[in-house]
Formats: sequence, C-alpha cells, structure tokens
Amino acid sequence: MSSGTQTPLAGSARSAASTVGRRLLDLLPSRADWHAVRRAPRRDLVAGLTVAVVALPLALAFGVTSGLGAEAGLITAVVAGAVAAIFGGSNLQVSGPTGAMTVVLVPVVAQFGATGVLMVGALAGLILVALAFARTGRYVRYLPMPVIEGFTAGIAVVIALQQVPAALGVTDAQGERVWAVAADAVARFVVHPQPAPVLMALGVAAVMLLGARWRPGLPFSLFAVAAATVLAEFAPIDLVRIGALPQELPAPSLGFFDLGAVGVLLPAALAVAALAALESLLSATVADGMTVGQRHDPDRELFGQGLANLASPLFGGIPATAAIARTAVNVRAGAVSKLAALTHAVALAGVVLVAAPLVGRIPLAALAGVLLATTVRMVEAASLWALARATRGDALVLMLTFAVTVIWDLVLAVAVGVGVAIVVALRAVARSARVEQVPLDTSEHTAEEQALLEEHIVAYRLDGPLFFAAAHNFLLRLSDVADVRVVILRMSRVTTIDATGAYVLGDAIRRLQGRGVTVLLSGILPGHDEVLDAVGVADQLRRDGLVLPDTPAAIAYARTLVPGTPKQAAGHGSRA
Repeated sequence: MSSGTQTPLAGSARSAASTVGRRLLDLLPSRADWHAVRRAPRRDLVAGLTVAVVALPLALAFGVTSGLGAEAGLITAVVAGAVAAIFGGSNLQVSGPTGAMTVVLVPVVAQFGATGVLMVGALAGLILVALAFARTGRYVRYLPMPVIEGFTAGIAVVIALQQVPAALGVTDAQGERVWAVAADAVARFVVHPQPAPVLMALGVAAVMLLGARWRPGLPFSLFAVAAATVLAEFAPIDLVRIGALPQELPAPSLGFFDLGAVGVLLPAALAVAALAALESLLSATVADGMTVGQRHDPDRELFGQGLANLASPLFGGIPATAAIARTAVNVRAGAVSKLAALTHAVALAGVVLVAAPLVGRIPLAALAGVLLATTVRMVEAASLWALARATRGDALVLMLTFAVTVIWDLVLAVAVGVGVAIVVALRAVARSARVEQVPLDTSEHTAEEQALLEEHIVAYRLDGPLFFAAAHNFLLRLSDVADVRVVILRMSRVTTIDATGAYVLGDAIRRLQGRGVTVLLSGILPGHDEVLDAVGVADQLRRDGLVLPDTPAAIAYARTLVPGTPKQAAGHGSRA
C-alpha cells in the first residue's frame, strides 16, 4: 500500500482526534476571561481576600469532618480553588471542600481509608472531564426546585448531625450512619458529660448567627474561632485541638493510585462526580442570578471542576466542588472576574506557609460551632414552606428528597426526587389535557402585533404546561427579548404550573425588570394563581397593578406606560 493511501480507519481516527482537539479548545480559558480580569483588579483582590477570611475556618472544619484532617481541607481549598478558578466556566465561582462532599466521603474513609479517598477524587475528576467533553452540563438545569431544596435541607441536617460528637467532646462515637453516630455520641455524653465543648460550639454558632444579622459584611466566623482558641489557651479547660499542620504544601505524588482498585472504587467515584457536578452547576446558577450580565458555561464548569479534582489528590487534598456560601460572599464583595477566586486560593496558601502552628491550636468544638451555624444558614425556611404549599406533588418530592438524603444517600436522594417529580409532572400533564370546542376564527392579527412591536410592546402567549422540564427554555426565550419597554405574558392557556415553573417565571420577570422592562400578567387562571402566590411571584406585580384580567386590558394599560403611543381602546385586542 502506498504511503499516500489513507485507510478508512486512519481517516476516522484523524477525524476523531480533530473533534476532540476542537472540543478541548472550547473548554480551555479564552481571551475574554483575561479581559475580564483587567476590568476591576482592585475589586477582585479585595473580594478574594474577603472570601479567604470566610473560607479558612470552613476549609479546616470540612477537612476534619471528612476524616482526613484539617490539613486536607486547607490543601483542597488552595489547590482545587486555584485550578477551578482558572479553568472553570464561571467568573464568580469559588471552589473547595464543602459539607455536601464530606457527607459522601465519610463512608469512603471508613471503608477504604485515606488513600481510597484520594483515588476516588482522581477518578471523579476523570468522570467530570468526560462529562464536560460529552456536553452534559446543560442537563442539570432541568432539576426541579423541590429536589434542590429538599436536597439542600437534607445536607444541612446531615452536616449538623456530623458535628454532634465534636460539639459534645466525644471522640469514640460509632455507627454505620451519621444519625447513628450522633445518637451514640449523645448516649456517651450522658454518661460522661463535658460542658466546655458544648458551650464553645454553641457560643461560636451564636456569634456567627447574631453577627451576620448585625453586620453581614464582617467575618464573624473567623472572629469567633479566634476568640475560642484564645479562651482554650488560657482557661483551665481540656479540649481536643486540630493538631499539627504542614508548614508547606506537600510535593505532588501519584503514590495513592492503584489500578487494581478502580473497579471497587468506581461506584463511590460516580457518587462524588455526580455531587460535584450538581453542586457546582447549582452554585454557578445562583451566582448568575445574583448579578446582571454574568452567565456561566456549564460544560467549562464541569471541565474546571474535573481538573481541580484531578489536582487536589496529588497534594493530599479531598474531592472538591464549588461552594454556594463562598461564591455568594465573593459576589457580594464585588468580584467581577476569576481573579477574585484565584486570590482566595493564594491567600489561603499564605496561611499554610505562615500561620500553620497557630491554626493547629484551634479546638474542634469551635469548628463544630462554625458548621452548626452554617447549616442553619443553609436552610431557607420560607422557601421550604412555599414549596410545601405550592402543590401536593411539590410537597411530596420535597419531603421524599429530604428524607432519603438524611437516612440513606445523597445521590440516591436526587434520583428518587427526580423520578417522583417526573411521575407527578406527567400525571399533571395528562390531567390537564382536554378537548374544547372553540369558534372557528381564521382572522390574522399580524398587523396588530406589528403595531404593538413598533410601540415597543410585545406579547407572549404561554401555551401548555409550565413545569420544571420546560421552564428553562421559557427563561432563555424571555432573556433574549430586546428593544421593548413592556412585555405582556398571556397566561390563560397555561395548562399546569408547578413550583419550579413559578420560580423560573419570577426569575424571568426580575431579569426583565432589571433591564427597565415593565412586565404585565394577563388571564391568570384561579388554580395557577394559588401557586404563583405561594412562591411570591405575583404579589408585587399585583400590588403595583400589573396583573390584568385579560389581554385587551393588558394591551390598553401597556400603551399608557409607553410615551408617545396612541392610547387606543382595549376593545380590539386579542383574546386572553
């Protein structure tokens, strides 16, 4: 065969390599990322230092809770935080150890030890990179709101239960599940009570919660932990401390990797990867909602988290993911680019190099107090109550997801929640299908619609179900509305609406209002009105007189809001 002849197999291999190469270029940082860094570097540096102050006690606490020690949590915040900041798909995301991840890691540590956790993290990183190449990031947006809220509330309860032994000063509690360990710790405490760690944990939690109400911008977690450490040094009380920390980052090593253990550890790695993907993309979505003009790339975010989880085990760190609490602090502190998250990682590296001996003296009870306060702030009681009242299906999904999270497993909880939500949604769609006899109407309304558009008024008619599987596309459609002053949302043909659809509708309305667009709702059906009221979507619009009984009334009112348009009568408007 001549050298110029190319076999079909060779051609396919070359084409596949070219496709992978193009996909890799899409996932790598772009020039636009670094243009954003130059936009406001001073604000990013200040935001990064602010997040580092908040993240330090959390990183230490999550490291201890994971079972690998405080140093593992600190290393994770430094290494994974830096890698995810550079390669991730969000300008505002801050990554590191999280409470949800420690919940998954505790049984892995018990079964496979520290080296097993490192290998699970590396395998999870590979899975996340593969998910990024497969463009799966977009599918997380279809998770229904009751699953997310039930999952978050369940994680909060699990993290709080994990802190019970340290808060009670019990070091030898046992049990197969976290609630069993907490119960055993309480039983041992009753036999040999130690008031000092209890008072310290509750004191730190109280300072954080009350301080956040008084001055939300101050790092009361750091103040409380510092005060507790000083008290423990000079008061005659015996408390368990973090212990010695390394004064430099360890050299990277692949000594933990065992090819023969891949099959055994793969289920745990899949769970870690699923949780990392879920939490990171939810956090990025929250960050987008807190800002104007920011939108993350979900596949690049998975790629960045995958690389972060590949890098963290090389230095002895635990699996990482984006942290909603730290990302929110970053946004509120004024961050506009990846420089802020990178600054956070560099600042924590400075702590390792300079203050490791001081950090090692922190009592474990103080860190337990930090996490107890964190769990209280994780739970949005008003949101849970609104979802529970929205529909029976939403309440069922919420409670099931919460219960499975606390009693069994996080990934199983998401699977159960989504499965039940699909069944409930399909049942609602089936029940909403009906046959109506309508008058034959062949007239065209193109001229009227064009006239409205020229007046900078646009009307959208929502047909069919507005529930979790269809809500995101609705949001994207409305986000692209341009050059209009009034948007009329015609609701009379919405066949069913659930809590997620209502939340997305509210988000779309807030985004439009943020751009100076007035939103009117017309023709809301009685049953849908209850759901919208339960989640607080229509309340403000109704108070402002922006909810109209039908479309003609909405068009007439819209014309009064736009200067220079004819104030025509409502009689010729389209049907609601």
